[in-house]
Amino acid sequence: MEWEAAALVLSVRPYGEGSALVHLLSEEHGVSHGMVRGGGSRKQAPLWQTGNLVMARWRARLSDQLGAVTAEPVQSVGARLLDLPLQLAMVSSACALADGALPQGEAHPELFMRLIRLLTLIGIAPKPPPIAAYLRWERELLGELGYGLDLSACAVTGGCDNLNFVSPKSGRAVSDEGAGAWRDRLLVLPAFLANETEEGSPEDWLAGMTLTGHFLSRWVFGVRHQPLPAARERLFERIRRLTGKDEIIEDLNIEPAQDPDELR
Repeated sequence: MEWEAAALVLSVRPYGEGSALVHLLSEEHGVSHGMVRGGGSRKQAPLWQTGNLVMARWRARLSDQLGAVTAEPVQSVGARLLDLPLQLAMVSSACALADGALPQGEAHPELFMRLIRLLTLIGIAPKPPPIAAYLRWERELLGELGYGLDLSACAVTGGCDNLNFVSPKSGRAVSDEGAGAWRDRLLVLPAFLANETEEGSPEDWLAGMTLTGHFLSRWVFGVRHQPLPAARERLFERIRRLTGKDEIIEDLNIEPAQDPDELR
């Protein structure tokens, strides 16, 4: 079996003497694993960087085997961000989430294109960092995997105004009126997650990271008994530091005794 396609480099790790194991994401073939001979050499190392877009050639005798991979560069993201650690952390986190969450060999063409647009945005216009766009991509990742958040109306009242919270159990929006006594048990919903024109503040970004992280941890990685990728945790810490707050965000994986959705 053999294919050639544009692909994003999701992860790279050394293999043997001078070779590398790479995970690629392409529009038609989804996540694919392969070995690059000489991928760890000084000559090839700049090509095999997380977030790079390459024209990859994958070859194997059978589709479920580890393929042999070669590639040519198309777009390099990391090289433009060497002095921008927050933006590099965003690239690493997005690629790690895609690598860990998407099933191998299953095509997700729309998410692939959205990830390319996100990485291009980070590379071309890194200042200010497009954190709101990044978190909207995390929301889209949840939806692509069948765990979409319902932010259209309040789960309790059915209204569409003042949707400032999300139920940690169902992923449905809750209004100020519907929150009631459960307000402190709910996740804060920053406006930019429901409104594409909003960019938010560092406090909003932290709330967004907490919200999407809760559902990624519970619905995607938790069911596999895996933690969130370390790259995603590092991005969370960088954004937390932007707020100037040193307190630790509480773990919200503990279910409330009663959920607002149960009052419907």
